[in-house]
Order: sequence, then structure tokens, then C-alpha cells
Amino acid sequence: MVVILNAFADILNPTFALRSCKFPAIFNFGDSNSDTGGLPAAFGPPNRPYGNTYFHTPSGRYSDGRLIIDFISLNLPYLSAYLNSLGTSFTHGANFATGGSTIRLPSSVIPSGGVFAKLMPKEEYFRNALYTFDIGQNDLEAGLLHNMSFEEVKASVPEILNRFSVNIKNISNWGGRSFWIHNTGPIGCLPYILTNFPSAERDNAGCAKPFNEVAQYFNSRLKETIAQLRNDIPSAAFTYVDIYSVKYSLISQAQKYGFELPLVACCGYGGKYNNSNTARCGSPAIINGTQIFMDSSCDQPSVRVSWDGVHYTEAANKFTFDQISTGGFSDPHIPLNLACHRTTN
Repeated sequence: MVVILNAFADILNPTFALRSCKFPAIFNFGDSNSDTGGLPAAFGPPNRPYGNTYFHTPSGRYSDGRLIIDFISLNLPYLSAYLNSLGTSFTHGANFATGGSTIRLPSSVIPSGGVFAKLMPKEEYFRNALYTFDIGQNDLEAGLLHNMSFEEVKASVPEILNRFSVNIKNISNWGGRSFWIHNTGPIGCLPYILTNFPSAERDNAGCAKPFNEVAQYFNSRLKETIAQLRNDIPSAAFTYVDIYSVKYSLISQAQKYGFELPLVACCGYGGKYNNSNTARCGSPAIINGTQIFMDSSCDQPSVRVSWDGVHYTEAANKFTFDQISTGGFSDPHIPLNLACHRTTN
């Protein structure tokens, strides 16, 4: 009877019949939201209280603890940052994410073979690795923070996504077959944005509405781009992951999920959002004529969403991972451990 029921379940939902992918390596591309030490390798790690919650010391991550990419690669050793490659093993993958980066891949990665030929311990890892992307926030913010209008930023999205498509095709040419792609989050809910754009229209959650509308426009076009990539590269598996919906739900219904003050930075100083351009988390600042060091955070980062006004707390990152890893926010609806399979809804 059990065998019959299992077979019936496989017919109703073929996903049940798929084998776990067991990725031998993960290669991540992103910005500071998934940087595990790239920018710090070049310019030095962020100071305390960064890293206090989990690592108990600055770890190169722009958070109090682990990032979403750390949870994605939980069954593998922590991903080594590409820029921190001296004496580093890339047996289980590498992290190309660096703070401030955009959707354009590092120039040293783009040439065919290139750095991948040096990093890959085994040739079959090209095909069997998982390639994760968490990029887009900086591409949008770069224009908005440099006085481009919202319409001008929207007009730049096709070119941004064209570069993204080229990057994916390059990786596919190297052998990449499994792509796990996050859309961009609700940038209008970041304390940094709310502090710097106080006159922007607010929505019911208190977020800057026009900034989120730009993010949603980017995400809709990204989803279209991924659909086209599925047609262009039928041998590859593409999973579009709706990070935006998860994070916006967390922020707009924080109390429901056990969080509080979702628009207020845990580590920072001043104003409604505990965020300031002149007194940043982990950095020295002049407050009322006296230099102080911003080396303390809120008492309970475990119930806070925003860490430093730009990046999320470990608790928020863990919440987001728990939601997306099941496949409930993915297109197609497939969990992370089955993301090597080409399926459709």
C-alpha cells in the first residue's frame, strides 16, 4: 500500500520523484548581501560589532552573523571569497560577491575558462555545481543615489539584464547547468534609503513606495529574462527566487514572525531609523564634538530585521532562507536541493 501511495504521489507531483542534487560545489555572484570576505580581503574586514552574533568576531560579512549564502551552502564548508584566494581552497566552490558590485561579473572571471580553470578541482564540477546569483540592488541604487529619475532607472533595466544574460551564457559555455537566481529585495524598506529620502511617498508598511516600485519593475523584467534563458539554454535548470516577497512580508508583518522595529537599524546612530551617513556601524564618528566608535548594536539582534541600515541581520537572513529553500517562492516551485532538475510548473 505504501509503495502504491508513493507512486501515486509521484504522478500527482513529479518533484517527489526527483533525486536530491547534492551539489559538490557552489559558486556565488553578488554584492555585499552575500559577500563573505571579498571586499574585506581587499580593504580590511568591517569592525565590531559585525560578526558578533555567530562568529563572535568580524568575519568579513556585512551582518552580525551568517548570510543567506551561508545557509545555502550549509552542507559544505563556508565559501571562500575569490579575492581572498591566497592559500585558499576552492574545492567546494567560491564566492565572487563583493560589496558595491553590480550585475557585471569581475573582468578576471569573464574570459572563457579564465579563473574557473584555476579554481575548479575537478572538471565535472563545472556541470554539477550550483551557480547562485544575488545581484541587482546596487544596479538600481547606483542610479537613484546619483539623481537619476525613477523613469531613467527603469529605462536602464534592459541593459542591466542584457549584461546579466551574457554572464549566464558565459557560465553555461564553461559547463554551468544549475542556476539559482534571487530577484532584488524591497530597497524602499532599507533604513538607509528611508533616511536619505525622507520626502519619498510611504506605503502602509512605512517603506518608500517609488523605490519598491522600481525594484518590482526590475524583478518582473528579470523573470522575463530568465524565461528567455530557459529557451536559449534548454539543457540548463533555472530557478527564479522571489526574495522580494519574502523580505517584504517579513518587514510588513514583522510582529507576526516574532520580529520588531523592521525599519530601524540595529547597529547605527540617530534619527527615526537609527541610521546616519556620518555615524555608521563599526566606524568612528563625531557626536556632539566627541569622537566615539560605533561598536555596539541593539540588545536583541535576533528579533531585528535590519542590521546596519543596508544589510540584514542573521535572524532575518535565516528567516528568508527558510522560506525560499522549500521552493514556495520559486519559479518553478522546486526546493533548493532539487534545483539541478529542469522542471516546469
